[in-house]
Amino acid sequence: MTLAVLTARTGRAIPDGDADRLAGELTGALRAAGISAIDRLAPGADEVAHLRELARLARDADESLLICADNLVAHPSLLWTLATEPAGRSTVLVVPDPAGDLKEDRGRVIATTPGSGTVRYLGAMCVAPADLPLLQKAADHPDVLAEMLADGFVPVATRVRLLHAEQVDSPERLAAARDAVAAVDEDAARLRLAVKEQDDFFTTYAVSTWSPLVTRAAARLRLSPTAVTGLSVLFAVGAALLFWQASRLSMVLGGVLLYLGFVLDCVDGQLARYTRNFDAFGGWLDTMADRAKEYTVYAGLAAGADRLGLPYAWPLAITAILLQTARHMTDTWYGALHDEAAARPAPAAAGGVGARLTAASVKAQSQRGSLIYWAKRIVVFPIGERWALISVLAAVTNGRVALAAVVGFGLLAAAYTLALRSLRALSMRVGVLNTVDTGRHRDDGPLVRAVLSRVGAGRPLPLAAVFTAYALVTVAVFATGDPSRYPWLLALVAVPVLLAGFPGRTRHGRALDWLVPAALRAAEYLIVAAVGLYGEVPPPLVFLLLFTLTLRHYDLTARMEKGAPATRAGGAILGWDGRVLLLALAALLGYATAGTVALAAVVAGAFLVTAVSDWRASH
Repeated sequence: MTLAVLTARTGRAIPDGDADRLAGELTGALRAAGISAIDRLAPGADEVAHLRELARLARDADESLLICADNLVAHPSLLWTLATEPAGRSTVLVVPDPAGDLKEDRGRVIATTPGSGTVRYLGAMCVAPADLPLLQKAADHPDVLAEMLADGFVPVATRVRLLHAEQVDSPERLAAARDAVAAVDEDAARLRLAVKEQDDFFTTYAVSTWSPLVTRAAARLRLSPTAVTGLSVLFAVGAALLFWQASRLSMVLGGVLLYLGFVLDCVDGQLARYTRNFDAFGGWLDTMADRAKEYTVYAGLAAGADRLGLPYAWPLAITAILLQTARHMTDTWYGALHDEAAARPAPAAAGGVGARLTAASVKAQSQRGSLIYWAKRIVVFPIGERWALISVLAAVTNGRVALAAVVGFGLLAAAYTLALRSLRALSMRVGVLNTVDTGRHRDDGPLVRAVLSRVGAGRPLPLAAVFTAYALVTVAVFATGDPSRYPWLLALVAVPVLLAGFPGRTRHGRALDWLVPAALRAAEYLIVAAVGLYGEVPPPLVFLLLFTLTLRHYDLTARMEKGAPATRAGGAILGWDGRVLLLALAALLGYATAGTVALAAVVAGAFLVTAVSDWRASH
């Protein structure tokens, strides 16, 4: 339950009868949004003390506080949206305005210099429990939001878009605003607003043009977003099984099923936004399902190509899962870094190539629909483009060609995004990994946590990069020569593990330290591949171990992104250090296959137990 308060803004500009009616309409809209505790500050009341007391009550109850000016005329859906932010973050109601005093950056609202604003505040915001101390501190300031933003408040922007909202200060404007609200079909607008405003090229033109029809049908059938997610998983698994059959008909049908599964993958999010049916665990499940579906399809493509006798299909699948997971890790942490930079902007003197690239990117994003806009969206090779490429190539060629294309375009996208994001990160001059439980997101095990990090230090990223480089060289040597001639290369894995483990407790606050989790993931997965080559482990088993490891690592980041409780998910299961050393030891002792299977079982079992336990707790 979210608490709500109507702040006195009508004053004497609107007759008492109209003001009371408007307050009643807002109260009804708030109650329809699920808010039962609603207060109204009367004109002349001690607003500061009252607001601070309500913030204290909300904080004690661990609830959000929705603040709404009593002269706001708006569609009820907008207040509903404010009160139901999916990740439980603070959010404010804004409208585009080139003369505004605020700026929207990656969906967040930040303060800006006069004349450079892009949005205007409309008098309604929902403050999450974590931000209530900022509200209490700023309650006596004439502009509460501006003071909170100056103190580090970075709320989500809730934009009016197809709906209508405005603050009125006269009977004439009140009547005109009511007419503007009545002129919009609220349900049709909400359905269209359920579609992401900025999506990828393929999704925008090949999915979102008709997916709202499926969303509305799902809502009428009373399907939950989780149920739609489950259906999309079934479609993807069906596509993978058809790819495994590898006949021309099955490949074509598999491509069709994969496309329809992607449509449902979009519909589950649209349904959640349309019905405002959110929960943190549901968001986590959607993220995990997306990754599991994609990697299951990789396995189906490789198995089908192998059935046809085409070589190198499984190595391509292993490369694809390794590359895509490392890319997703950089996506997660660069996004977190960008949000941190919005909360703590760099000094005005900050500049250089990174700053110019950021400015160019912002300019390109403002040119929606232009050639350069879509080029920038496509070049990063997002999920819609990946699934479209797989569907088409699988239907007209074979699984090996599809996997090779995924790897090829993935490498180009990785090089492009890594170079540009690194330059931008240097210009931001902030860190992000140091703002969370660093050891948890590094996935450090007992060896690093209890021993190495206590006796060593060093620069986190360079040492993690050394580990990645060593692992890459080891895979290259084993893949091009006789691995049995180089057992010492696998035995030396302890050296980079020690080096990468020493800075486990060191502050990861440098500009590029956000790359550490991706570097450690890439190194660990490369060692898994090296063990597979050295011990002649069947490639499907190597892929299986990598699949279970990706589930663990996506679990960590998805919980952070979706606001799901960490619970036992952050506990170290050997950690990357323990897993690497034990797997290398098993290979050197001649038990590479057994070690791979055992480790996959341990990681998968721990993940499933934690997921089921948390699912039951959330319900």
